[in-house]
Amino acid sequence: MSNIKFGTDGWRAIIAKEFTVDNVARITQATASWLLDNFENPSVVIGHDCRFAGSLFAETAAKVLAHNKIKVYLAHKVASTPMVSLANVKLSASAGIVLTASHNPPGYNGFKLKGSYGGPLLPDDIAKVEAHLPATNEIDLDGMEMEDLKESGIVEIVDLEQMYVDQITANFDLDLINNSGLKLGYDAMYGAGQDIMKRLLPGIEFLHCEYNPSFMGQAPEPILKNLQEFSELLKNSDIQSGLATDGDADRLGMIDTDGTFVDSHHLILLLIHYMCKYKGEKGKVCTAFSTTVKIKNMCDHYGLELEVVPIGFKHICEIMINEEILIGGEESGGIAIKGHIPERDGVWMGLIIWEFMAKSGKTLKELIEEVYEIVGTFAFERSDLHIKEQQKLDIIEKCKSGGYDSFGEYKVEKLDDLDGFKYFFNDNEWFMIRASGTEPVLRTYAESDTRDNALKILKAGYDTLLN
Repeated sequence: MSNIKFGTDGWRAIIAKEFTVDNVARITQATASWLLDNFENPSVVIGHDCRFAGSLFAETAAKVLAHNKIKVYLAHKVASTPMVSLANVKLSASAGIVLTASHNPPGYNGFKLKGSYGGPLLPDDIAKVEAHLPATNEIDLDGMEMEDLKESGIVEIVDLEQMYVDQITANFDLDLINNSGLKLGYDAMYGAGQDIMKRLLPGIEFLHCEYNPSFMGQAPEPILKNLQEFSELLKNSDIQSGLATDGDADRLGMIDTDGTFVDSHHLILLLIHYMCKYKGEKGKVCTAFSTTVKIKNMCDHYGLELEVVPIGFKHICEIMINEEILIGGEESGGIAIKGHIPERDGVWMGLIIWEFMAKSGKTLKELIEEVYEIVGTFAFERSDLHIKEQQKLDIIEKCKSGGYDSFGEYKVEKLDDLDGFKYFFNDNEWFMIRASGTEPVLRTYAESDTRDNALKILKAGYDTLLN
């Protein structure tokens, strides 16, 4: 029996090793048991991204739910995670299932669960699903025909893409963006955002917007090292702003006209600034532990409350469904905003930034300068330190016992250990260590006034940790 455990955002595994039809059936059966315990007439939206055998795994989940007499709304084609979450709300479904490994390498697939409110299923409910996991799959999947299930009505094919397009057109002035004169580009990273963006903004430049489950061998994560081709395209063309989204299109990164990567820290600050100054919105801001300290400065400037939570968007979602949240964001590119579902949505956030540019008549660089005038300049760097498992455990134990009071020339003034270990050298410079729960890897982060200084902090951290 394979052990299936949900991480910070769903269950991920290597296709044909642990991510198999039988294991997808097992975790879907656990989901079905939980649904039947908690809903009178449950229904589920199912979608899949562009990964290998996505439709096979989606149909497997649909068959298991149908076997349990649970109504299924099955996406008619590739769907992004935000499309499934939105459909949960629009169709009043009890839950959503997305077959996706998000930003993981192409050999992986995954299983995300969504709540009826249109965001990640909360940790308590995930634990209940896991508790129902059967040892084996006992359902004769081959004996079930999808056509029969569709004819019976237990499985209904739905157009999630059209539902999402309707939501976008009701909330954005696409003509404003299309007719602004802005030259824009989009890199789908071979992911699930490709078709939706072709429909929304057909006149922009597209990169990696075709079906290719191999992702050309690269993890579809919108970070600088994975966007070199996109960066070069902007650097050597008249495109003024580029948007990239990950494999299931819930995370984003942006590229400026000179090829500079714009990370989620800057995007969160831009969104707070736009929503408050230009749109007159208010509300609490909720961010993950690894985001920039400058968010506190921006919240103070606009008189907003800030709550910092452990890493994992589910923690932000839980607050969003219970309180009025202006923006919820995390370092890894996932951002949610007031007026939409409590879910990360890379396309939605990119459109807001482009709307900001179109309405203000300013470049992305000029808008970032507005942010710097309020919070000061800063740079953030993140790197994964691959070491032996025992070495990882030893370092974390030393962190727990207060064994680090400096990293090279950087003297620790304060430690915050909400989720990992964040060592502050002053109000604006810090080094953070967080252990991977599944790999012999330490996630390390640094913030300073410039990129060179942030890299210098990372190096000092590594020299100390590995000495």
